[in-house]
Amino acid sequence: MPLLTKWADGPSLGEIPGLQVLNEEELPMSVERTLITGGTVLTVDPEYGRLDKGDVLVENGKIAAIAPRLDVVEAEVIDATDMIVLPGFVDTHRHTWQAPVRNIGSDWTLGQYLAGIHFGFSKLFRPHDTYVGNLLGVAEALDSGITTLLDWSHNLETPDHADSAVQALLDSGSRAVFAHGGGASMWHVPSAIPHDRDVFRLRDRYFSSDDQLVTMAFAARGPQFTTPEIAIEDWQLARELGVRITVHVGDGEWGKSRPVAWMREHGLLGPEVTYVHCNTIGDDELKMIADTGGSASVSADIETQMGHGWPATGRLLDVGIRPGLSIDVCTSNAGNMFNAMRSTLAVQRALDNAAEERPGQQDRIRLTCRDVLEFATIEGARANGLDRVTGSLTPGKDADIVLLRADALTMTPLNNPAAAVVYNGHPGLVDSVMVRGRFVKRDGKLTELDVNRIRAMAIETRDYLVEQAKTDPYIAECALGGGWIPGSVQPPRAAAIVD
Repeated sequence: MPLLTKWADGPSLGEIPGLQVLNEEELPMSVERTLITGGTVLTVDPEYGRLDKGDVLVENGKIAAIAPRLDVVEAEVIDATDMIVLPGFVDTHRHTWQAPVRNIGSDWTLGQYLAGIHFGFSKLFRPHDTYVGNLLGVAEALDSGITTLLDWSHNLETPDHADSAVQALLDSGSRAVFAHGGGASMWHVPSAIPHDRDVFRLRDRYFSSDDQLVTMAFAARGPQFTTPEIAIEDWQLARELGVRITVHVGDGEWGKSRPVAWMREHGLLGPEVTYVHCNTIGDDELKMIADTGGSASVSADIETQMGHGWPATGRLLDVGIRPGLSIDVCTSNAGNMFNAMRSTLAVQRALDNAAEERPGQQDRIRLTCRDVLEFATIEGARANGLDRVTGSLTPGKDADIVLLRADALTMTPLNNPAAAVVYNGHPGLVDSVMVRGRFVKRDGKLTELDVNRIRAMAIETRDYLVEQAKTDPYIAECALGGGWIPGSVQPPRAAAIVD
């Protein structure tokens, strides 16, 4: 008898795209099947849309079928009643190593962040601390429903630091992109230091297959942060590696130097490049990115907090680019996608309202909750080069799935599921999380990571870093902005933080 017996009130089995119907006697012994049933399903796939009550069948780590009802035998059944079933969130840019010093910079300016973190804390990290930072950061992400994370790793001062960063991603059980950004010494502006060629060793040792959960990218400094010669050399290195490139542009005053136009003149634009921030680059530069097939990553929460410039969400949409979203740095803001979605939506709606001749009286809202949910899922997957395997609930894709509780008072009654996710969602409502069909969180608890051990390691690393930092003039200077830990040295405020 078929293991999937029917799709209630739907097409015959032979008409379901990508579904192979097996009889029990044909079933391989190793097959694993999970039926998620009765939830409100937000597929973020235009073909399947939204099911107010639907089922999702997971088979051997992949989504096998989606329908209003699937009658399946020989499957573990997950009752998703009073839950929203949606794709795992995708973070397109996070400096994950900074997790042990979370919130230290919440009251810092951009200049203080650069001084306190990049010229201060970064040099204090041991390889072990890098491991702890990455493991803590990814565990936090998984706990809040982020199943894919691009680790923009730019504190890899030695090969041991790089090995530790990658190993933490591998140990986490998450889908991740390790974007090698070199060591902190490479980030003194403008840098004339070539990118570390240790990237080839890392590629060959850890990233031999495109089918693995952790893949590789190149985090380039770009013309804002290096000499022209080094910027070109970095691109040549990335293309020799054969990986995607992610680069900061337009994050602050230096973004007005027209970095994208310069990159176009030197043949550095392309569909394999993701441009992070984009706040202060010109409208014509955004068009250059669109014309060459590039993608963008918006970090509205951190961009408004640090003063990068207004988030470019609306201007990106104007040229046809639908951005992915980014957490950026947990030294200053929260590490979950719910905050990122709300910030993106609120800021752009405020800008749209302010642009109206009659604020508050426009005919329609141009940026919807559905749009922002897509930014946090499928568009993020596209920016990470992973949209063929994740980012939507689509038969044939990997089963990266989040079950979000909708039985809380803040979600009841459930009238607009996408809006409920964006406006009312928070990590505490994330009931269960799948990565490639494997539960990494279930019934509100991480299943494959020892949370108590991670917390203990994080506190130990924090204590070590803080003790080392107490006499560091860069960090102590930044501490005067507030939010620091008692006992640190606090010299008189200098006229300039960054030379």
